[in-house]
Amino acid sequence: MNQPEEETNQDLVKLGDSLKNADLDYKFAQLFTHSGGFFNYCADEAEALQVLNQITKIENIGSVFCWDSDLKNFLNVVNVPHSEELELNNDAAFITCEYLIAYDGRIMLSHNNILHYHSSRLPEKIILMANVSQIVSNLSDAMGRIKRKGNIKNLTSISGNQSKIDAPAQNNTKLFLLLLED
Repeated sequence: MNQPEEETNQDLVKLGDSLKNADLDYKFAQLFTHSGGFFNYCADEAEALQVLNQITKIENIGSVFCWDSDLKNFLNVVNVPHSEELELNNDAAFITCEYLIAYDGRIMLSHNNILHYHSSRLPEKIILMANVSQIVSNLSDAMGRIKRKGNIKNLTSISGNQSKIDAPAQNNTKLFLLLLED
């Protein structure tokens, strides 16, 4: 490991330690943005639609991989073409997630979110929609909940483009999180 990576990991540990008594949602937001993610709190679905529309316009998104029927409705409202299968021309993916991990600001995905695709095959821009109730304290908590759900496959986790935890990392991946109140 080279010097800048060690310093970045130490910064993440220091930030995590300084937030150990913070609320889980605040801790997750801080660590997610520290790792390079773009955090958007949305009070309701109308606000989430506005943020989604802004992201698609600012990022020049013209085609989105999205197979979730609820999320496809959002894309239809903002008039963004989408496909249910991952295609080479997809500028972005619009997906849900299993859990948001407060310990390190990572996002846990499964086949429920990305089908049979490996996370490294997703487009460089990933827009995620999640609820506050999906925030868990750590990976152990997330795995315990996954185990109780049963039959979940293709588990992986992703983080922002500044994270040195991911391997192999796509350094140019942009993660946009739309966090909704339950």
